[in-house]
Amino acid sequence: MDIKREDLLQLYYYLKLTRRLEDRVTSLYHQGKILGGAWTSNGTEAVSVGYGCALERNDIAAPYFRDMGVFLIRGITAKRIMAQYFGKKTGVTGGKEGNVHIGDLNFGVFGFPSHLADNYPVGTGAALAFKIRGEKRVAVACTGDGGTSRGDFHEAMNFAAARKLPIVFICNNNQYAYSTPLRLQMAIKDISERARAYGMPSKIVDGNNVVAVYTAAKEAYDIARNGGGPTFIECKTMRMHGHSEHDSAKYVPRELLEEWKKKDPILNMEKYLLENNHAKKNDIDGIDSRVKNEIEEAETFAIESAYPESEDGMKGLYATPIVGE
Repeated sequence: MDIKREDLLQLYYYLKLTRRLEDRVTSLYHQGKILGGAWTSNGTEAVSVGYGCALERNDIAAPYFRDMGVFLIRGITAKRIMAQYFGKKTGVTGGKEGNVHIGDLNFGVFGFPSHLADNYPVGTGAALAFKIRGEKRVAVACTGDGGTSRGDFHEAMNFAAARKLPIVFICNNNQYAYSTPLRLQMAIKDISERARAYGMPSKIVDGNNVVAVYTAAKEAYDIARNGGGPTFIECKTMRMHGHSEHDSAKYVPRELLEEWKKKDPILNMEKYLLENNHAKKNDIDGIDSRVKNEIEEAETFAIESAYPESEDGMKGLYATPIVGE
């Protein structure tokens, strides 16, 4: 698949924006300046950026908490996300909910609960609606390797395959379900084998190669959009931080982290852009400078924003009554 230069640079921009935003959140967490915990996608950013950039405007995403790239790509700004971490009124949920439990249907992004793979049935429901309405729209849902062992994962996969729904299932296989390594989670070598039980085609891609993830997702979306049904994409990658930032991940062998450190998705993309003459050093530097400024502005915005008022706690809890009924 030929990808335009501007699209390749956009992929790199969102990789950098995701990494720098989450790195800053991590720093603020350790300083005790944000509310709640911090869960990041360090080392796995290519998964969410790849499948997020491949979506079309009217498509729907049901991401999970390591999909920061999707939130940014769909239009949930770094300012709103940073304000969310500070518990401010200008945050995505207006100062309500946990700092990573975000979504905004105005941008085609479902919010999600803590129980991973719950978003698979939600995305499947959206895909069912698209099919019933005859709309050429696609849904995508993502979970981690551990989430693929839950019942709702299998229920969604079975239903989507049986009804040939326009949805693509993404698995961020980052090797560990919290502290449980893949070899102790399942007896199969590749998670993608699970799709066979439902007669669903699957792909395995390098989850540290954003171009590979983008290409695989784009192709799967095209199949789904044109009536071909769902596809399961396993993105093999490595979570470079703990399950969350309070977790030192001492259960991960240091040599494994060193091996994956050499496969960093951002460094890989920089090398790809430069070696294939898609970018010059000044292009890379320009994107770095742009991202740095955006994160600084986002933090300033969050700090200066107001906390919600007590009465705000009662807003948005119920649907607006229909007058006369």
